[in-house]
Amino acid sequence: MSRIGRKPIPVPVGVEVSFDEGNFATVKGPKGTLQQQLPPMIAFEKDGAVINATRQNDSKQHRSQHGLARTLLDNMIVGVTTGFNKQLEVNGVGYRAAMQGKQLVLNVGYSHQVFVDPPEGLAIDVQGNKITVSGSDKQKVGQLAAEIREKRPPEPYKGKGIKYAGEVIRRKEGKTGGKKK
Repeated sequence: MSRIGRKPIPVPVGVEVSFDEGNFATVKGPKGTLQQQLPPMIAFEKDGAVINATRQNDSKQHRSQHGLARTLLDNMIVGVTTGFNKQLEVNGVGYRAAMQGKQLVLNVGYSHQVFVDPPEGLAIDVQGNKITVSGSDKQKVGQLAAEIREKRPPEPYKGKGIKYAGEVIRRKEGKTGGKKK
């Protein structure tokens, strides 16, 4: 049995979880409402303040979806209670990030500024050279952070660009000034 799928999902006070036909889950909490279609071969049973995920049989497909379905529902519950965030760092001489209203403005070595509009439900915060993307949907937070990083990924020679906080950039050695013969 899946170790992740077997773990019970705690439901905090103030969070309402409901399932429609076809395993369409709706989670309501203090930070908003999330809805998602979960794999139909996994059944969810409420037991007080705990939800358990069980699979119909032990086929390979059902086993592979068990832990996934449990984690998706758990991420929805965590999202509407505490939320998720990703931090990015802007490194490079003259590289800057700033906010103009709700729009992120990046100066990252191009001849023009790069603008990023956050989708509904996500927020961007800039503190110096750090950009924080936050929201209740883990997938959307990760996607927006990846799109911001994609505007100028870190290069391996000087490390200039936008990288995730804590990301290690493998550095390369530059050219050596050897004599030509």
